Amino acid sequence: MPLFEYSGKTTTGAPVSGVIEGKNIDEVKKFLRKQRIVISSVKKKPREFNITIGTGVSSVEISRFTRQLATMIEAGLPIVQCLTILSEQSTNKHFAKIIADVRDSVSSGNTFAAALSRHRRVFDELYTSMVEAGEIGGALETILKRLADYREKTDALKRKVKGAMVYPAMISVASVGMAWFMLTFIIPVFATLFEGLGSTLPAPTRIVIGISHFVRGNLLLFILLAILLVVGYRLGNRNPNIKKEFDRAKLKAPIFGDLVRKTAVSRFCRTLGTLLQSGVNIVEALTITAKSSGNMIIADAIRKAIMGISEGETITTPLKDTGVFPPMVIQMISVGEKTGSLDAMLAKIAQFYDEEVDAAVAALTSLIEPIVIIFLGVIVGGLLIAMYLPMFEIVAQVKA
Repeated sequence: MPLFEYSGKTTTGAPVSGVIEGKNIDEVKKFLRKQRIVISSVKKKPREFNITIGTGVSSVEISRFTRQLATMIEAGLPIVQCLTILSEQSTNKHFAKIIADVRDSVSSGNTFAAALSRHRRVFDELYTSMVEAGEIGGALETILKRLADYREKTDALKRKVKGAMVYPAMISVASVGMAWFMLTFIIPVFATLFEGLGSTLPAPTRIVIGISHFVRGNLLLFILLAILLVVGYRLGNRNPNIKKEFDRAKLKAPIFGDLVRKTAVSRFCRTLGTLLQSGVNIVEALTITAKSSGNMIIADAIRKAIMGISEGETITTPLKDTGVFPPMVIQMISVGEKTGSLDAMLAKIAQFYDEEVDAAVAALTSLIEPIVIIFLGVIVGGLLIAMYLPMFEIVAQVKA
């Protein structure tokens, strides 16, 4: 998103200024008014030429920063001093500059949430909304602890899911690489040898040699197709309609679909529950949860729930209509709504589904391992057998 430079005054008359990300000037003005800032000017910051990959700050670093800040504030240190210490201790120079900028913004009279919002690529809307709720409620250290708990559990969940994908991905890459090496370098040697036999080769051998010729003659085509697939997937994810179909396919995918579904349910419950516990109102909490859901099917269901709540309905009906959430989850959310303990119920569901994800990861690993081994054996073994078939026939003819 573009950057905007702003200046103005706080309600106490103290001058404030800074840089903030936003879609447009109207959105930035709306956010600044929400921070109780009397705006003097807002203008788009000139674009600077720089190259960045991602945010330059890992999720683990943000979680560690949150936990340390909560501990320092609870110990009674002023927030500016806390930020100074954390900036000096950070081994990531880019993150250290961001923390120092947040500190300077707070020192000039901005709220902590407003200072964080200047770096939305690092501190997302969920983060800043919870901090804002903590500042308004006078319980910033408590909110930061909850936020640290949330981020640490979310990071752990991501690591489990990624860990389940590493082994099959490595074996698959190794299988494809080995097959390519054999088709490109080994099979042509055998093909040259068989040309001198003057006899008809077995069908499997002819097929493998044909594939080898095709692979060697169209290597650039395969590379181009791989690049087009990657680029096409990335561009498709930028199109809401195509991304929605991608997300739907992920939920229905064989083997992996169950893990994706359970991960999505856990993330939804933990995010919404954490926001509600922090004092964020239900509509705003659902809006933030929809943006951070990571799945457009679930995001659409949450938006329908927001519309239903604004009309006096419950959130359970639109969630049920998606078919993503299991009946047990819908029932527990319904009970939480009726008893006024929705945040606590969501926390219990998230904990339950964390355990379900653990079980799903273990089951997936045990299921994929033999499949991948069989896949590798079929590819490599099939190529070797196809090449040795003519030799077996030669040996048989010699014996005869």
